[in-house]
Amino acid sequence: MTDRWARAEERYRQREADRRYRRDDRAWDRDGTDAGGRAAGGPHDDWDGYYDDDTTVIPRYTDDDELDYDSAPQHEDDGYDDLDYDLEPEPQAPPPRPQRSPARKLAAKGKEARPARGSRKRSRAASRKAAERKRKRRNMWLIGGVLVVLLVGAVGFAVRELAGGFGAPEDFAGPAGPLVVVQVHAGDTSSQIAETMVEKGVVASSGAFFQAAVRNSNMSSVQPGYYQIPSRSPAAEAVAALLGKNARVGNLVISEGRLLHDQHDVNTGARKEGIYTKIAAASCIGTGAQQKCVTYEELDAAGSGNDLAALGVPSWAEQSVREAPDRKRQIEGLIAAGTLDFDPSGTPQQILRQLITASAASYESTGLLKSGAETGLSPYETLIAASLVEREALPQDMPKVARVIVNRLEVEQPLQFDSTVNYSLDRTEVATTDDDRATRTPWNTYAMSGLPANPISAPSLNALRAMENPEPGDWLYFVTIDQKGTTLFTESYSEHLRNIEKARQSGILDSGR
Repeated sequence: MTDRWARAEERYRQREADRRYRRDDRAWDRDGTDAGGRAAGGPHDDWDGYYDDDTTVIPRYTDDDELDYDSAPQHEDDGYDDLDYDLEPEPQAPPPRPQRSPARKLAAKGKEARPARGSRKRSRAASRKAAERKRKRRNMWLIGGVLVVLLVGAVGFAVRELAGGFGAPEDFAGPAGPLVVVQVHAGDTSSQIAETMVEKGVVASSGAFFQAAVRNSNMSSVQPGYYQIPSRSPAAEAVAALLGKNARVGNLVISEGRLLHDQHDVNTGARKEGIYTKIAAASCIGTGAQQKCVTYEELDAAGSGNDLAALGVPSWAEQSVREAPDRKRQIEGLIAAGTLDFDPSGTPQQILRQLITASAASYESTGLLKSGAETGLSPYETLIAASLVEREALPQDMPKVARVIVNRLEVEQPLQFDSTVNYSLDRTEVATTDDDRATRTPWNTYAMSGLPANPISAPSLNALRAMENPEPGDWLYFVTIDQKGTTLFTESYSEHLRNIEKARQSGILDSGR
């Protein structure tokens, strides 16, 4: 082993010497001879000494304990002479580099590779899809953020309401005080009703009422209107009172064709309650000895007042009302048929004003103010004619009766409606007597031509619409011939007389007087 290392070191030193003392080719001629004519490297014995001398200048490095290779025993060739035992391993050839695509080569040089046309299309499609995915992710984050905010708000509200701001909301302990009237508007929520209750002094705080309201599933059945509730009530009792069957007050139902004043039936003597009687009954607050109501007489007196603005008379009716022949009937027809609500805690005048104002708005919603283009009537005259239609016709015949009125007014023919005779009578029936028809009054259309001085009843909106848009026709006469309400129309007077005979035969025209 030592011998092999020695030979390897010798070869290493020889290479170093060759490198450091390489031959200078410039000292030789182009033909291979030196300046003295001797061949370079030729087989001449006399050059042996030169080479011996030349090699002697190569320094030889030996260690102190280095063996004397000349005196060392020579071994036979063991096959290791041709091996190179350099101290440093020969450098290994680097592994082959992978072939790169043209696009990667250009990218390595800082240049952008130009993709093929198909690749560009796929690249644009991929870009669009990436942008769409990014937009969707952004929208999802936005939606998620909104939901989180709403959730946090809802939780915070629930905590505040349930905890009452880290404590129970203020509430009355009782006992309850006097009754007060509270209005529930259309569309009011439990929170809005609670605020109204606080304003009226019913409950101590809106939070207390709201908590009691959400625990009662019947709160959804509360209708718009006026309610009597004890003041200074515990919230739970206030909710129970609001839902009580006798809580609602000021709720008025007026049937079509009803008059302001009471009348009586000739045959039965039964009283036909007028609008004033209906209002008085709906105005009562409380029960028993503590009950307070507006009276029929108080309403009659208020309706006869001269302050028409205080009564809420609309401008389109004001002049005719001011000229009314009977003050007690001056606001007839200005309170519409239907369901109305009023504050029963108000004065008689305030109650009438509230009802007239609401009715005028209802009338005007049908197009009353523009109806004269078809009939030639003013809004107030249209209201008068509609009250006649209401008293004379069933709903299916109203447009025809309206046309009869318009046709007769155009030729100045008296209307001759029995309803206008009965209007001023206390005892009435369908048929009228000769004396009643002959009695001249501001409303009797047998004794005069034209329309009555004021409406004779509360017309329905159907009657008002029929009068605003009468059915086309030439009819001048009509008569109801049986108890079913069958009505015959004609423009011929002789045919009308035959129809009247049919009515007599059915008994509908028989008088109880």
